[in-house]
Amino acid sequence: MRFLSLLFVFLLPGIVSAERPNILWFVVDDMSANFSCYGEKTIQTPHVDGLAKQGLRFTRAYATSPVCSTFRSALITGMYQTSIGAHHHRSGRGDHQIFLPEGVQPVPELFQDGGYYTCMGSGLPGYDAKLKPTKVKRIGKSDYNFDWDPDMFDSYDWAGREKGQPFFMQVQLHGGKIRGASARQYEQVEKRMEAEFGGATDPESVVLPAYYPRDPVMLRDWATYLDTVRITDEHVGRVIARLKEEGLYENTLIVFFTDHGISHARGKQFLYDEGTHIPLVIRGPGISPSTTRTDLVEHIDIAALSLAAAGIPLPAKMQGDDILAADYSPKEAVFAARDRCGEAADRIRSVRTDEFLYLKNFYPKRPFLMPSNYKDSKLILQRLRELHAEGALSQLTEALLFAPARPAEELYKFGEDRWQVKNLAGDPKYAEVLQSHRAMLENWIQQTGDPGPETPEVYTMEVEDQMTATRNKESREKYRKNSELYQRWAAEGK
Repeated sequence: MRFLSLLFVFLLPGIVSAERPNILWFVVDDMSANFSCYGEKTIQTPHVDGLAKQGLRFTRAYATSPVCSTFRSALITGMYQTSIGAHHHRSGRGDHQIFLPEGVQPVPELFQDGGYYTCMGSGLPGYDAKLKPTKVKRIGKSDYNFDWDPDMFDSYDWAGREKGQPFFMQVQLHGGKIRGASARQYEQVEKRMEAEFGGATDPESVVLPAYYPRDPVMLRDWATYLDTVRITDEHVGRVIARLKEEGLYENTLIVFFTDHGISHARGKQFLYDEGTHIPLVIRGPGISPSTTRTDLVEHIDIAALSLAAAGIPLPAKMQGDDILAADYSPKEAVFAARDRCGEAADRIRSVRTDEFLYLKNFYPKRPFLMPSNYKDSKLILQRLRELHAEGALSQLTEALLFAPARPAEELYKFGEDRWQVKNLAGDPKYAEVLQSHRAMLENWIQQTGDPGPETPEVYTMEVEDQMTATRNKESREKYRKNSELYQRWAAEGK
Protein backbone atom coordinates (compact mmCIF):
# COMPACT_ATOMS: atom_id res chain seq x y z
CA MET A 1 0.00 0.00 0.00
CA ARG A 2 2.83 2.38 0.90
CA PHE A 3 4.57 1.58 -2.42
CA LEU A 4 1.40 2.44 -4.35
CA SER A 5 1.16 5.69 -2.39
CA LEU A 6 4.75 6.47 -3.34
CA LEU A 7 4.03 5.92 -7.05
CA PHE A 8 0.94 8.07 -6.84
CA VAL A 9 2.77 10.94 -5.18
CA PHE A 10 5.53 10.95 -7.77
CA LEU A 11 2.87 11.26 -10.48
CA LEU A 12 1.27 14.33 -8.95
CA PRO A 13 2.27 17.23 -11.25
CA GLY A 14 3.67 20.41 -9.72
CA ILE A 15 3.90 19.07 -6.17
CA VAL A 16 6.89 16.78 -5.93
CA SER A 17 9.81 15.73 -8.10
CA ALA A 18 12.88 13.51 -8.05
CA GLU A 19 14.82 16.50 -6.73
CA ARG A 20 12.92 16.78 -3.48
CA PRO A 21 15.39 17.29 -0.64
CA ASN A 22 16.12 14.77 2.03
CA ILE A 23 15.22 16.10 5.47
CA LEU A 24 17.57 15.28 8.33
CA TRP A 25 17.07 16.34 11.94
CA PHE A 26 19.77 16.21 14.58
CA VAL A 27 17.79 15.90 17.85
CA VAL A 28 20.09 16.20 20.87
CA ASP A 29 19.23 15.40 24.49
CA ASP A 30 19.73 17.78 27.44
CA MET A 31 21.88 20.47 25.87
CA SER A 32 21.82 24.26 25.81
CA ALA A 33 23.38 26.45 23.11
CA ASN A 34 26.92 25.80 24.38
CA PHE A 35 28.47 25.79 20.93
CA SER A 36 31.21 28.13 19.82
CA CYS A 37 28.99 29.58 17.08
CA TYR A 38 26.69 30.65 19.94
CA GLY A 39 29.49 32.25 21.94
CA GLU A 40 30.79 29.33 24.03
CA LYS A 41 34.51 29.99 24.53
CA THR A 42 35.61 27.11 26.77
CA ILE A 43 35.36 24.50 24.00
CA GLN A 44 35.34 24.43 20.20
CA THR A 45 32.56 22.85 18.10
CA PRO A 46 33.81 22.99 14.48
CA HIS A 47 31.14 20.79 12.88
CA VAL A 48 28.07 22.58 14.22
CA ASP A 49 29.91 25.86 13.55
CA GLY A 50 30.39 24.68 9.97
CA LEU A 51 26.66 24.13 9.55
CA ALA A 52 26.05 27.65 10.86
CA LYS A 53 28.64 29.09 8.47
CA GLN A 54 27.04 27.33 5.52
CA GLY A 55 23.50 28.04 6.61
CA LEU A 56 21.12 29.83 8.97
CA ARG A 57 21.54 30.27 12.72
CA PHE A 58 18.66 31.30 14.97
CA THR A 59 19.69 33.08 18.17
CA ARG A 60 16.25 33.09 19.82
CA ALA A 61 14.80 29.62 19.34
CA TYR A 62 12.89 28.24 22.31
CA ALA A 63 11.40 24.91 23.32
CA THR A 64 7.70 24.92 24.12
CA SER A 65 8.52 22.45 26.89
CA PRO A 66 11.73 21.90 28.88
CA VAL A 67 11.62 18.10 29.26
CA CYS A 68 12.17 15.26 26.79
CA SER A 69 8.83 13.53 26.24
CA THR A 70 6.64 16.62 26.11
CA PHE A 71 9.12 18.38 23.80
CA ARG A 72 9.21 15.38 21.48
CA SER A 73 5.43 14.99 21.50
CA ALA A 74 5.15 18.61 20.39
CA LEU A 75 8.01 18.30 17.89
CA ILE A 76 6.64 15.28 16.06
CA THR A 77 3.19 16.83 15.65
CA GLY A 78 4.04 20.51 15.21
CA MET A 79 1.59 21.19 18.05
CA TYR A 80 1.83 22.63 21.54
CA GLN A 81 1.98 19.67 23.90
CA THR A 82 -0.79 21.30 25.93
CA SER A 83 -3.09 21.33 22.90
CA ILE A 84 -2.80 17.58 22.34
CA GLY A 85 -2.97 16.50 25.99
CA ALA A 86 0.65 15.29 25.98
CA HIS A 87 2.02 17.89 28.42
CA HIS A 88 2.75 15.65 31.41
CA HIS A 89 6.15 13.95 31.24
CA ARG A 90 6.15 10.24 30.40
CA SER A 91 2.37 10.00 30.38
CA GLY A 92 -0.15 7.86 28.49
CA ARG A 93 1.93 4.68 28.61
CA GLY A 94 -0.06 2.52 30.98
CA ASP A 95 -3.68 2.32 32.08
CA HIS A 96 -4.18 5.98 31.14
CA GLN A 97 -4.06 6.16 27.36
CA ILE A 98 -3.71 9.35 25.32
CA PHE A 99 -4.77 9.62 21.69
CA LEU A 100 -4.05 12.49 19.33
CA PRO A 101 -6.99 14.80 18.57
CA GLU A 102 -8.73 14.44 15.24
CA GLY A 103 -6.80 16.20 12.50
CA VAL A 104 -3.43 15.84 14.26
CA GLN A 105 -1.00 13.36 12.73
CA PRO A 106 2.65 12.57 13.51
CA VAL A 107 5.04 14.12 10.99
CA PRO A 108 6.62 10.78 9.90
CA GLU A 109 3.21 9.59 8.71
CA LEU A 110 2.86 12.75 6.63
CA PHE A 111 6.30 12.16 5.13
CA GLN A 112 5.39 8.54 4.35
CA ASP A 113 2.19 9.68 2.65
CA GLY A 114 4.36 12.06 0.64
CA GLY A 115 6.58 9.26 -0.62
CA TYR A 116 9.47 9.71 1.81
CA TYR A 117 11.38 6.91 3.50
CA THR A 118 11.19 7.58 7.23
CA CYS A 119 13.91 6.56 9.65
CA MET A 120 15.26 7.31 13.09
CA GLY A 121 18.57 6.24 14.57
CA SER A 122 22.14 7.35 15.17
CA GLY A 123 22.89 8.27 11.56
CA LEU A 124 25.96 6.02 11.76
CA PRO A 125 25.28 2.28 11.40
CA GLY A 126 27.56 0.49 13.82
CA TYR A 127 27.42 3.31 16.37
CA ASP A 128 24.82 4.23 18.96
CA ALA A 129 23.48 7.61 20.10
CA LYS A 130 26.51 8.02 22.37
CA LEU A 131 28.92 7.54 19.43
CA LYS A 132 29.95 4.18 20.86
CA PRO A 133 30.35 1.03 18.72
CA THR A 134 27.31 -1.27 18.72
CA LYS A 135 25.88 -4.21 16.80
CA VAL A 136 22.33 -3.37 17.81
CA LYS A 137 20.04 -2.12 15.05
CA ARG A 138 17.06 -0.29 16.45
CA ILE A 139 14.83 2.73 16.04
CA GLY A 140 16.10 5.78 17.94
CA LYS A 141 14.49 7.57 20.85
CA SER A 142 10.82 8.45 20.40
CA ASP A 143 9.43 9.21 23.89
CA TYR A 144 5.96 10.31 22.75
CA ASN A 145 3.19 10.81 25.29
CA PHE A 146 0.44 9.46 23.04
CA ASP A 147 -0.52 6.27 21.28
CA TRP A 148 1.41 5.95 17.99
CA ASP A 149 2.07 3.39 15.28
CA PRO A 150 5.68 2.14 15.17
CA ASP A 151 5.23 1.55 11.44
CA MET A 152 5.45 5.29 10.87
CA PHE A 153 9.21 4.63 10.81
CA ASP A 154 10.43 2.46 7.96
CA SER A 155 13.81 1.81 9.50
CA TYR A 156 16.56 2.99 11.84
CA ASP A 157 18.61 4.24 8.85
CA TRP A 158 18.14 5.66 5.36
CA ALA A 159 20.25 2.93 3.71
CA GLY A 160 17.20 0.70 3.11
CA ARG A 161 15.22 3.11 0.95
CA GLU A 162 14.38 2.60 -2.73
CA LYS A 163 16.81 4.01 -5.27
CA GLY A 164 16.19 7.73 -5.69
CA GLN A 165 13.65 7.85 -2.84
CA PRO A 166 14.04 10.89 -0.55
CA PHE A 167 14.27 10.26 3.17
CA PHE A 168 13.20 11.89 6.40
CA MET A 169 15.79 11.01 9.03
CA GLN A 170 15.92 11.82 12.73
CA VAL A 171 19.43 11.44 14.12
CA GLN A 172 18.84 10.99 17.85
CA LEU A 173 21.90 11.87 19.95
CA HIS A 174 22.35 11.21 23.67
CA GLY A 175 23.93 14.64 24.13
CA GLY A 176 24.14 15.93 27.68
CA LYS A 177 22.87 12.62 29.04
CA ILE A 178 26.25 11.08 28.25
CA ARG A 179 27.74 12.82 31.30
CA GLY A 180 25.49 10.91 33.67
CA ALA A 181 24.72 12.00 37.21
CA SER A 182 27.47 10.52 39.38
CA ALA A 183 31.21 10.84 40.00
CA ARG A 184 31.75 7.40 38.46
CA GLN A 185 30.06 8.49 35.24
CA TYR A 186 32.04 11.75 35.19
CA GLU A 187 35.23 9.69 35.41
CA GLN A 188 34.14 7.49 32.50
CA VAL A 189 33.61 10.55 30.30
CA GLU A 190 36.94 12.05 31.36
CA LYS A 191 38.76 8.83 30.44
CA ARG A 192 36.98 8.75 27.10
CA MET A 193 37.98 12.34 26.39
CA GLU A 194 41.62 11.54 27.12
CA ALA A 195 41.55 8.50 24.84
CA GLU A 196 39.52 9.89 21.95
CA PHE A 197 39.96 13.66 22.08
CA GLY A 198 43.35 14.12 23.70
CA GLY A 199 42.06 15.57 26.95
CA ALA A 200 39.03 16.55 29.00
CA THR A 201 37.82 20.08 29.72
CA ASP A 202 39.47 21.73 32.73
CA PRO A 203 36.78 22.28 35.42
CA GLU A 204 38.41 25.57 36.47
CA SER A 205 37.93 26.95 32.96
CA VAL A 206 34.15 26.78 32.91
CA VAL A 207 31.78 29.71 33.41
CA LEU A 208 28.74 28.92 35.57
CA PRO A 209 25.46 30.81 35.82
CA ALA A 210 25.59 33.32 38.67
CA TYR A 211 23.39 31.25 40.98
CA TYR A 212 25.55 28.09 40.98
CA PRO A 213 28.47 27.99 43.45
CA ARG A 214 31.98 27.42 42.11
CA ASP A 215 32.11 24.22 44.07
CA PRO A 216 34.35 21.36 42.79
CA VAL A 217 31.32 19.12 42.17
CA MET A 218 29.54 21.84 40.18
CA LEU A 219 32.62 22.69 38.15
CA ARG A 220 33.42 19.07 37.32
CA ASP A 221 29.83 18.41 36.30
CA TRP A 222 29.74 21.41 33.97
CA ALA A 223 33.14 20.54 32.47
CA THR A 224 31.92 16.99 31.80
CA TYR A 225 28.77 18.41 30.25
CA LEU A 226 30.89 20.54 27.90
CA ASP A 227 32.76 17.39 26.94
CA THR A 228 29.46 15.84 25.89
CA VAL A 229 28.98 18.88 23.66
CA ARG A 230 32.31 18.03 22.04
CA ILE A 231 31.23 14.39 21.58
CA THR A 232 27.96 15.58 20.06
CA ASP A 233 29.80 17.87 17.66
CA GLU A 234 32.05 14.99 16.57
CA HIS A 235 28.99 12.81 15.95
CA VAL A 236 27.48 15.55 13.80
CA GLY A 237 30.71 15.78 11.83
CA ARG A 238 30.76 12.06 11.12
CA VAL A 239 27.16 12.05 9.87
CA ILE A 240 27.96 15.01 7.60
CA ALA A 241 31.02 13.13 6.28
CA ARG A 242 28.79 10.13 5.51
CA LEU A 243 26.29 12.32 3.64
CA LYS A 244 29.11 13.74 1.55
CA GLU A 245 30.60 10.32 0.83
CA GLU A 246 27.21 9.07 -0.37
CA GLY A 247 26.62 12.17 -2.51
CA LEU A 248 23.63 13.24 -0.42
CA TYR A 249 24.90 16.33 1.36
CA GLU A 250 23.99 19.01 -1.16
CA ASN A 251 20.37 17.86 -1.46
CA THR A 252 19.76 17.33 2.25
CA LEU A 253 18.12 19.94 4.46
CA ILE A 254 19.87 19.58 7.82
CA VAL A 255 18.16 20.91 10.94
CA PHE A 256 20.25 20.84 14.12
CA PHE A 257 18.64 21.48 17.52
CA THR A 258 18.40 20.19 21.07
CA ASP A 259 15.32 19.04 22.98
CA HIS A 260 15.75 21.57 25.83
CA GLY A 261 18.51 23.06 27.92
CA ILE A 262 21.12 21.54 30.21
CA SER A 263 19.89 19.19 32.91
CA HIS A 264 20.59 21.19 36.05
CA ALA A 265 18.74 22.71 38.99
CA ARG A 266 17.28 25.67 37.09
CA GLY A 267 17.65 24.26 33.58
CA LYS A 268 15.76 21.20 32.39
CA GLN A 269 12.13 21.17 33.58
CA PHE A 270 12.02 24.96 34.06
CA LEU A 271 11.11 27.85 31.78
CA TYR A 272 14.11 30.14 32.23
CA ASP A 273 16.65 30.43 29.41
CA GLU A 274 18.71 27.65 30.97
CA GLY A 275 15.80 25.29 30.37
CA THR A 276 14.15 26.45 27.14
CA HIS A 277 16.67 28.34 25.00
CA ILE A 278 17.97 25.96 22.35
CA PRO A 279 20.33 26.13 19.37
CA LEU A 280 18.68 25.95 15.95
CA VAL A 281 20.84 25.75 12.83
CA ILE A 282 19.53 24.97 9.34
CA ARG A 283 21.66 24.20 6.28
CA GLY A 284 20.68 22.91 2.86
CA PRO A 285 19.01 23.71 -0.46
CA GLY A 286 17.71 27.26 -0.62
CA ILE A 287 19.37 28.35 2.64
CA SER A 288 21.68 31.35 2.34
CA PRO A 289 25.08 30.83 4.02
CA SER A 290 26.34 32.71 7.08
CA THR A 291 22.88 34.03 7.92
CA THR A 292 21.64 34.88 11.41
CA ARG A 293 18.08 35.52 12.51
CA THR A 294 17.22 37.10 15.84
CA ASP A 295 13.43 36.79 15.75
CA LEU A 296 11.54 34.56 18.16
CA VAL A 297 10.78 31.02 17.00
CA GLU A 298 9.42 27.86 18.65
CA HIS A 299 10.61 24.32 18.25
CA ILE A 300 7.24 23.22 16.87
CA ASP A 301 8.08 25.32 13.79
CA ILE A 302 10.62 22.65 12.79
CA ALA A 303 7.84 20.28 11.77
CA ALA A 304 6.20 22.90 9.59
CA LEU A 305 9.35 24.11 7.82
CA SER A 306 10.44 20.51 7.15
CA LEU A 307 7.15 19.49 5.57
CA ALA A 308 7.11 22.68 3.51
CA ALA A 309 10.66 22.04 2.27
CA ALA A 310 9.49 18.61 1.06
CA GLY A 311 6.50 20.10 -0.74
CA ILE A 312 4.05 18.42 1.64
CA PRO A 313 0.99 20.51 2.60
CA LEU A 314 0.77 21.48 6.26
CA PRO A 315 -2.20 20.11 8.21
CA ALA A 316 -4.82 22.75 8.87
CA LYS A 317 -4.53 22.25 12.63
CA MET A 318 -0.74 22.45 12.81
CA GLN A 319 0.31 25.25 15.17
CA GLY A 320 3.94 25.42 14.07
CA ASP A 321 4.82 27.88 11.30
CA ASP A 322 6.99 27.57 8.23
CA ILE A 323 9.51 30.11 9.46
CA LEU A 324 11.42 29.81 6.16
CA ALA A 325 8.48 30.87 4.01
CA ALA A 326 8.95 33.98 1.89
CA ASP A 327 5.77 35.49 3.32
CA TYR A 328 6.44 34.53 6.95
CA SER A 329 5.78 37.27 9.51
CA PRO A 330 7.88 37.09 12.71
CA LYS A 331 6.09 36.14 15.91
CA GLU A 332 5.33 38.75 18.51
CA ALA A 333 5.52 36.16 21.28
CA VAL A 334 6.45 32.53 21.97
CA PHE A 335 5.08 30.29 24.71
CA ALA A 336 6.15 27.42 26.92
CA ALA A 337 4.68 25.13 29.56
CA ARG A 338 5.97 22.88 32.32
CA ASP A 339 3.70 20.31 33.95
CA ARG A 340 4.13 17.11 35.93
CA CYS A 341 7.63 15.65 35.57
CA GLY A 342 7.70 12.17 37.03
CA GLU A 343 5.95 12.43 40.40
CA ALA A 344 6.72 16.18 40.68
CA ALA A 345 3.38 17.81 39.94
CA ASP A 346 3.74 21.41 38.83
CA ARG A 347 2.20 23.90 36.43
CA ILE A 348 4.18 26.82 35.02
CA ARG A 349 3.41 28.82 31.88
CA SER A 350 5.47 31.48 30.13
CA VAL A 351 5.31 34.01 27.33
CA ARG A 352 8.31 35.69 25.76
CA THR A 353 8.27 38.83 23.71
CA ASP A 354 11.18 40.71 22.19
CA GLU A 355 11.98 42.45 25.48
CA PHE A 356 10.52 40.37 28.30
CA LEU A 357 9.97 36.91 29.74
CA TYR A 358 6.85 36.47 31.87
CA LEU A 359 6.20 33.35 33.96
CA LYS A 360 3.14 32.33 35.93
CA ASN A 361 3.57 29.81 38.75
CA PHE A 362 0.23 28.13 39.39
CA TYR A 363 1.50 26.53 42.62
CA PRO A 364 3.42 29.39 44.26
CA LYS A 365 3.14 27.87 47.74
CA ARG A 366 5.40 25.01 46.70
CA PRO A 367 9.21 25.37 46.86
CA PHE A 368 11.28 25.72 43.69
CA LEU A 369 13.40 22.62 44.28
CA MET A 370 10.49 20.34 45.05
CA PRO A 371 11.18 16.68 45.82
CA SER A 372 11.92 14.80 42.61
CA ASN A 373 13.26 11.28 42.41
CA TYR A 374 14.81 12.07 39.02
CA LYS A 375 16.50 15.35 39.90
CA ASP A 376 17.49 14.39 43.43
CA SER A 377 19.36 11.36 42.09
CA LYS A 378 21.90 13.70 40.50
CA LEU A 379 25.14 14.45 42.29
CA ILE A 380 24.83 18.18 41.59
CA LEU A 381 21.42 18.39 43.30
CA GLN A 382 22.65 16.38 46.25
CA ARG A 383 25.62 18.72 46.56
CA LEU A 384 23.44 21.81 46.39
CA ARG A 385 21.25 20.44 49.18
CA GLU A 386 24.36 19.68 51.26
CA LEU A 387 25.68 23.23 50.82
CA HIS A 388 22.25 24.61 51.68
CA ALA A 389 22.16 22.57 54.89
CA GLU A 390 25.65 23.85 55.76
CA GLY A 391 24.65 27.47 55.14
CA ALA A 392 27.41 27.71 52.53
CA LEU A 393 25.40 29.09 49.60
CA SER A 394 25.19 32.71 48.48
CA GLN A 395 22.15 34.82 49.20
CA LEU A 396 21.24 34.73 45.50
CA THR A 397 21.37 30.93 45.33
CA GLU A 398 19.34 30.58 48.51
CA ALA A 399 16.71 33.00 47.20
CA LEU A 400 16.37 31.37 43.77
CA LEU A 401 16.72 27.69 44.61
CA PHE A 402 15.78 27.18 48.26
CA ALA A 403 13.03 29.66 49.07
CA PRO A 404 10.08 27.81 50.67
CA ALA A 405 7.68 29.42 48.17
CA ARG A 406 7.76 30.99 44.73
CA PRO A 407 6.38 34.25 43.39
CA ALA A 408 3.06 33.84 41.61
CA GLU A 409 4.41 35.90 38.73
CA GLU A 410 7.90 36.57 37.38
CA LEU A 411 9.03 39.16 34.84
CA TYR A 412 12.53 39.47 33.40
CA LYS A 413 14.02 41.91 30.92
CA PHE A 414 15.82 40.39 27.96
CA GLY A 415 19.34 41.58 27.27
CA GLU A 416 19.82 43.08 30.72
CA ASP A 417 19.39 40.00 32.89
CA ARG A 418 21.15 37.06 31.26
CA TRP A 419 20.25 34.47 33.89
CA GLN A 420 16.81 35.84 34.92
CA VAL A 421 17.67 36.70 38.51
CA LYS A 422 15.97 40.10 38.88
CA ASN A 423 12.20 39.68 39.07
CA LEU A 424 10.49 42.88 37.92
CA ALA A 425 6.94 41.68 38.55
CA GLY A 426 6.62 43.78 41.71
CA ASP A 427 8.17 46.93 40.23
CA PRO A 428 5.50 49.61 39.57
CA LYS A 429 7.58 50.82 36.63
CA TYR A 430 6.68 47.60 34.79
CA ALA A 431 3.03 47.35 35.81
CA GLU A 432 1.73 47.84 32.27
CA VAL A 433 4.23 45.36 30.86
CA LEU A 434 3.19 42.84 33.49
CA GLN A 435 -0.47 43.30 32.68
CA SER A 436 0.00 43.00 28.90
CA HIS A 437 2.06 39.81 29.22
CA ARG A 438 -0.39 38.34 31.72
CA ALA A 439 -3.19 38.98 29.21
CA MET A 440 -1.19 37.45 26.35
CA LEU A 441 -0.59 34.30 28.36
CA GLU A 442 -4.20 33.98 29.46
CA ASN A 443 -5.33 34.42 25.87
CA TRP A 444 -2.89 31.72 24.67
CA ILE A 445 -4.11 29.32 27.35
CA GLN A 446 -7.68 29.81 26.20
CA GLN A 447 -7.04 29.79 22.45
CA THR A 448 -4.84 26.70 22.44
CA GLY A 449 -7.05 24.63 24.74
CA ASP A 450 -4.56 24.21 27.56
CA PRO A 451 -6.24 21.60 29.82
CA GLY A 452 -4.07 22.29 32.87
CA PRO A 453 -3.39 19.72 35.60
CA GLU A 454 -4.40 16.07 35.68
CA THR A 455 -7.26 14.88 37.82
CA PRO A 456 -6.23 13.11 41.06
CA GLU A 457 -7.35 9.82 39.52
CA VAL A 458 -5.15 10.26 36.44
CA TYR A 459 -2.20 11.38 38.58
CA THR A 460 -2.53 8.17 40.61
CA MET A 461 -2.65 6.01 37.48
CA GLU A 462 0.36 7.72 35.96
CA VAL A 463 2.60 7.54 39.04
CA GLU A 464 1.62 3.93 39.70
CA ASP A 465 2.57 3.09 36.12
CA GLN A 466 5.95 4.79 36.45
CA MET A 467 6.66 3.15 39.80
CA THR A 468 5.91 -0.24 38.26
CA ALA A 469 8.39 0.52 35.48
CA THR A 470 11.12 1.53 37.97
CA ARG A 471 13.34 -1.47 38.71
CA ASN A 472 15.42 0.05 41.51
CA LYS A 473 13.65 -0.58 44.82
CA GLU A 474 15.15 2.45 46.60
CA SER A 475 14.23 4.73 43.72
CA ARG A 476 10.72 3.30 43.63
CA GLU A 477 10.19 3.98 47.34
CA LYS A 478 11.43 7.58 47.00
CA TYR A 479 9.06 8.03 44.11
CA ARG A 480 6.16 6.66 46.13
CA LYS A 481 6.94 8.82 49.15
CA ASN A 482 7.21 11.94 46.98
CA SER A 483 3.95 11.18 45.17
CA GLU A 484 2.14 10.90 48.50
CA LEU A 485 3.49 14.34 49.43
CA TYR A 486 2.20 15.84 46.19
CA GLN A 487 -1.19 14.28 46.70
CA ARG A 488 -1.33 15.74 50.20
CA TRP A 489 -0.31 19.17 48.93
CA ALA A 490 -3.05 19.03 46.30
CA ALA A 491 -5.64 18.10 48.90
CA GLU A 492 -4.48 21.03 51.07
CA GLY A 493 -4.71 23.46 48.16
CA LYS A 494 -0.96 24.03 48.19
